[in-house]
Amino acid sequence: MILFTEINARKACVLFRQSLELIDENFCEVGPEGPCVCRARNFSLSVASVALTPESIQPNQHNDGAVIRVYGADVWGIRGRFAIHTWIATKSADDDMFTLHEIIGWKLRRQQTALTVTRGRPDRPWFRSPAILLHEITGDEAEILISEVHEAIYSYPYAKSYTMWPGPNSNSFTEWVSLKVPALKLELPTKAIGRSWMIDNFR
Repeated sequence: MILFTEINARKACVLFRQSLELIDENFCEVGPEGPCVCRARNFSLSVASVALTPESIQPNQHNDGAVIRVYGADVWGIRGRFAIHTWIATKSADDDMFTLHEIIGWKLRRQQTALTVTRGRPDRPWFRSPAILLHEITGDEAEILISEVHEAIYSYPYAKSYTMWPGPNSNSFTEWVSLKVPALKLELPTKAIGRSWMIDNFR
């Protein structure tokens, strides 16, 4: 049995339940005092976390041309056991630096939008969590798609709103780009909490 004692226990419990499709309705319960009790049966929270963690692919070492990458990294704290933050990094053929596009919830209060665009290293850690390369397109294919990706990024309709769960959040944004540009053939992992919200609300 696993007992969550964090302040966010109730929300963590809900996130944990939503992120595991293999558990039944009674797997995790929120008691009257607030803590979440998970009956782990044949696996522990750490084992479940490992099962959910996506494998990192190896980047193309010859990336002088255009590149489109999607990264993910565990979020901070206990939620990192079963949730990741994702972002999109792009580089055109005539550029020598990546541009990073992501949704950061706390920036909404400061700059009236959660959509953040920066330049720099695409695989930088996210609050000390190492980046995992989830998807990559390079060369001529990337050069063709990069304008569509940018168009989708800047047309994201929920840049002025953010909800950690069920969404819209950073993974909802990445899923939006995936749905707007199906040629990317991007499939976010189960740990990308918020992708399902976008699928349900995409229009």
